[in-house]
Formats: sequence, structure tokens, C-alpha cells
Amino acid sequence: MADNTVLDATFTEPPLATGTEAELLLFALERSRAQFAWKCGGLDAAALNRPHPPSTMTLGSLVKHMAAIEERYTMEFLTGQSPGPPWSTADWGADPQWDWHSAADDPPEELYRLWRDAVARSRAAVAALLATGGPDQLTRFTTETGERPNLRRVLVDLHDEYARHVGHADLMREAIDGLVGEDPPQP
Repeated sequence: MADNTVLDATFTEPPLATGTEAELLLFALERSRAQFAWKCGGLDAAALNRPHPPSTMTLGSLVKHMAAIEERYTMEFLTGQSPGPPWSTADWGADPQWDWHSAADDPPEELYRLWRDAVARSRAAVAALLATGGPDQLTRFTTETGERPNLRRVLVDLHDEYARHVGHADLMREAIDGLVGEDPPQP
């Protein structure tokens, strides 16, 4: 049987009146990842590739795009390494939105694997950085003007990507099979 889950859609909510800044930043990100996983998970190719007019966006393209975003933030900002395939072999110059356009060619298992793997690398990179310092530490990325964002900024920007796309996924998933709700059911 194919693994059509995106990622475990559970998250742990910290106590309401405690938690460090890093713990709360990670909670917000993990909660958004869980919402995204819940809204995009468990679907076959037909459902993942169903557009929602007037947009041509699909849940499959969202999954691949978020995998690319996770990979970019992890590699470019956190580890300083170059991404591997398929990101390194795509012709981004010919199609700057390759992640969105190529998703229709990928089976659900591949889309979900790309996302799971990118999230796992991101989590490991963030954990390694937090083990050596807090959210104030500078990342490896340097802008054209010589500025370097700190880890806090990278986590906020990554969460912002999810916040934007969880809203899209929410509407698309409801149109596919009626699934509604804010947070995935927790055990």
C-alpha cells in the first residue's frame, strides 16, 4: 500500500504561560506544519492534481512548493550547503516556478517523500543551531548588501510561508472531500 501521508500531523502545545522564545517559535512552525500535513495528506494523484479555479494551484503543487521552501531555507540559510536533486537538477532559469509546474508529474508518494525529507533536514538543522545558541544567532546566508538574517527571522519567514499556504490548502481540501477544521485531531 502506498504511503499517502504527508507527515505526522501531531504537535505538542506548550503550556500557555511558559516557554522560551525558541520553543514558541518552533511550536508555531510545527503547528502550521501539522495543519499543512493534515490538509494535504492521504490523497491520491487525482485529488492532489485537482485545480481550484480560477487558480491553477493544486494541493500537489503546494506540497512540492513547500518541500522546495523547506529545502531552500535549510540549505541556503541554515547549513550553507547546496540542495540535492531534484532541486539541483531543475532548470529554474527556464521555469522559475518549476516546483509548482512539475508536481503534476510526480506520484503522491514522491511528493510526500520530498516534503517529509525536507522537513526532517530542516528540523535537524534548526536543532543543531539551537544547540549552539539562541534565535539571535546569525545564519549562513548573506544578502547582496552584506546583511545576514538571524535564526529568528528565518523561522518567522518559514512560518509565514506555511501560514499563507495552509489557508490555500484549507479551501482546496474542503472542495475535494469536505475536510474542515483548524487543527488536526490530536491523540
